[in-house]
Amino acid sequence: MKAVLLHEHGKIENLKYEEFPTPEPKPNEILVKVEGVALNHLDLFVRRGLPGLKLEMPHILGSDISGKITELGSEVSNSNLTIGQGVVIDPGIYCGTCEFCCQGQHSLCNTYGILGEHKRGGYAEYIAIPSSHVIPVPKSSPISLLDASAVPLTFMTAYHMLMDRAKIKLGEDVLITGISGGVALAALQIAKTVGARIFVTSSSDDKLQQAKELGADFLINYNSTPDFHKEVFRITQKRGVDIVIDSAGQATWQKSMRSLRKGGRLVTCGATTGPIAETNINLLFWKQFDLLGSTMGTRGDLNSVLELVWQGRLKPVIDRVLPLSEAQFAHTLLENGDHFGKIILQP
Repeated sequence: MKAVLLHEHGKIENLKYEEFPTPEPKPNEILVKVEGVALNHLDLFVRRGLPGLKLEMPHILGSDISGKITELGSEVSNSNLTIGQGVVIDPGIYCGTCEFCCQGQHSLCNTYGILGEHKRGGYAEYIAIPSSHVIPVPKSSPISLLDASAVPLTFMTAYHMLMDRAKIKLGEDVLITGISGGVALAALQIAKTVGARIFVTSSSDDKLQQAKELGADFLINYNSTPDFHKEVFRITQKRGVDIVIDSAGQATWQKSMRSLRKGGRLVTCGATTGPIAETNINLLFWKQFDLLGSTMGTRGDLNSVLELVWQGRLKPVIDRVLPLSEAQFAHTLLENGDHFGKIILQP
């Protein structure tokens, strides 16, 4: 099969479109012909190399995957999984038996990992995956199988941030920083389903207008308004927002905190601009903020958010679809921020 292989960490040019053996499914696995694999910032971090991350090389990136079943392992007995069935894949890797898994908190698993980061992923024509991680796409799905590849990781992450960690309530105010990536756009849509007012930031007026079309209520260009927290306080009459969804990290951390109302919640799932940020402890305790970390989500989160997608209440935003052979170009677009929504590679 054709695959995009990473023989060593580093620059974009290290991604090579080459021949690689088609995986043979183990007895409990299913062979899936990949229809689409959507990019995430995680792909960039893994490509560059992460501290302590040791991979079998060559590595294959790609966490968000959809496709069709082509072969069932000898021990697969799930009657919902048949040859030709369209599926998406749960990108979380967990043991299922530790104390956290037994509580349904899969992303806290003692051996938790992510497909495409800790195990070879979907930048390939085929992938073999345990049947427990394969989720059928209903024939009534309002989105295509290709577009479904843009759903699992981003929508599960956003759902976990808002529903499980922030515990969003009807009608709250939510600030989402950097409204162009998959998690941010998923969070916008999910928050709207519970009647939230949405504040979004971006450096691009075009992206802000696209966010408005998706339901954003207040648009802040942080190039023209670098102190976006002051604009949030102006709009809210010095109250602040209930929740901030922030995955930028270092560049936005202090302003995100200052955008919160007293007792507000800041939820972070990443640090695309850097992991080390200063926290004003006086501000933290005096205003009684909750600073909440969030990684991926549970299988229950994924099932719940997929149900909203299958009902047509949520829809992934697709920037463009590129051939798998153009993975280097796709990484360039993602690194430069030249996108609004998900970039999908199609074998």
